[in-house]
Amino acid sequence: MARTPLPAALEVRELLEGLLGRDAEAVVGTGAVDPHQHPGAMVGAYVDDTLKLRSIIVVDQPLTAYLGAAIALMPVATAKAAIESELLTPVLYDNSAEILNVAASLFNHDGAPHVRLYEAYAPREVLPADIDKWVLAFVARLDMEVTVAGYGTGRISVLVI
Repeated sequence: MARTPLPAALEVRELLEGLLGRDAEAVVGTGAVDPHQHPGAMVGAYVDDTLKLRSIIVVDQPLTAYLGAAIALMPVATAKAAIESELLTPVLYDNSAEILNVAASLFNHDGAPHVRLYEAYAPREVLPADIDKWVLAFVARLDMEVTVAGYGTGRISVLVI
């Protein structure tokens, strides 16, 4: 079966800009996001129709808070409070999980397996072993720093298995 393609940085940035309705700047090659490093990261696991793990998106806690606030037009203070407390509110988690859900489109191309979001794991949530072993693996990956206009900066890693 064909491999799931790794999206280009431009595709990731354009997806975020389209969802948020605001500019996003991206810098590539910033190092992998480690969900085990405090204060953690949100992890989206994507599977194909046979439930085989195909790709993973890891978003550090600050970017998760900024994305969750920006998509709902919440004040930046809401995101900053979540970052300071190191805890996402349920609304910020849900909003960010919806962004991860839509991000499945980054992997769905003609001739490639259809993938969907299987699960979104909150920062510091224990990851299943079959997902955890891949988050820092040497696989096709895109590591970026993203700045959401009017909100702030964080990091994201996109991996294909």
